[in-house]
Amino acid sequence: QLQAFGGGLVQAGGFLRLSCAASGRTFSRHGMGWFRQAPGKEREFVSAISRGGGTTYYADSVKGRFTISRDNAKNMVYLQMHGLEPEDTAVYYCAGEVSGASRYATLGAQSQYDYWGQGTQVTVSS
Repeated sequence: QLQAFGGGLVQAGGFLRLSCAASGRTFSRHGMGWFRQAPGKEREFVSAISRGGGTTYYADSVKGRFTISRDNAKNMVYLQMHGLEPEDTAVYYCAGEVSGASRYATLGAQSQYDYWGQGTQVTVSS
């Protein structure tokens, strides 16, 4: 149901935009999130957006550099990543949460998500 793409290799300080395409008719009712997993580390929260797009959350490590957005008409969610650092190297996953809740306790917790994409690799060279 989710297809993430847009990853790649970029130099430190560079920019990438990740996209996540969703199928189905209920996308606009779902909160969406981005998570990432670096080699040898657990998967962690990056950013999330409420179903209408009015509420967003960011991990402290990406705040001010990453921007999440969504286009419900196109069933898409995006993650714009500026000022990339080698520490951002990871596989990035998009995920959907069907309850529609907008609080951080829900959108910030990967255990709350109901469906996941396959991931896209982001590699930042120093």
